[in-house]
Amino acid sequence: MTAERPSVFSDLIDLEFVDVDPGYSRGVIETADELLNPNGVLHGGVLYTMADTGMGAALAAMLEEDEQCATIEIKINYLEPVRTGRVTCDTNVLRKGGSVAYLESDISHDGETVARATGTFSVFSP
Repeated sequence: MTAERPSVFSDLIDLEFVDVDPGYSRGVIETADELLNPNGVLHGGVLYTMADTGMGAALAAMLEEDEQCATIEIKINYLEPVRTGRVTCDTNVLRKGGSVAYLESDISHDGETVARATGTFSVFSP
């Protein structure tokens, strides 16, 4: 994963990164029928993928050339259902230590927070 190309996996949900800076990323998707669960609501896995990939992009943008990162854990709270429209994920690195980073993602729809995630990532040199 690099800051310029966060993940090929994100292409599966048409996740587009409109802003990536060291310690910050903003990703957006437009809902589509194939991303909805059987109840007609955006699948939680889509929101989780937005947070996980956004965290990786924000952190990758601040890594040294010889460093990589990987998810240790992510906790996500789903607050409101999303059925249609544009969804935005804003991610910030809250702390980057020598081997662990802590991040937060705020996922919104029409200006309302629909999910919030926190994550811990490993930072390492392969």
